[in-house]
Amino acid sequence: MPVTAKLSKKFYDTLGDEVTNELVAWLNAVDESYRTEFRDLFAANFGRLEAEMRALEARVEAKLEKLHGHVDERFLILETHMAAFEARIDARFDRFEARMLRWMLVFWAGTMGTVIALLKL
Repeated sequence: MPVTAKLSKKFYDTLGDEVTNELVAWLNAVDESYRTEFRDLFAANFGRLEAEMRALEARVEAKLEKLHGHVDERFLILETHMAAFEARIDARFDRFEARMLRWMLVFWAGTMGTVIALLKL
């Protein structure tokens, strides 16, 4: 949205219409030139920034993929350790159950022996 330069009536009266209009045209041309230069410079810098952002995004994604692989590897190791731990716990419960069953039979046999001995009296 270009802004057209306007000068006061006193300026027109002092320099005349022709010179003042020429000065206004020159100021508007300079303004347009600066705007165009700024627009081109902005576009170039924005393009460079956009390229840097894409490169950064690619680096971040690569690091995230590496991290994802590392996390998957760690979870696999954890699952292996958990499976081994579960196997050890199952073995301990099996041994505990066998011991408890033996002791229950010993106490049951002792109780039955006592009951039979008391009945014979």
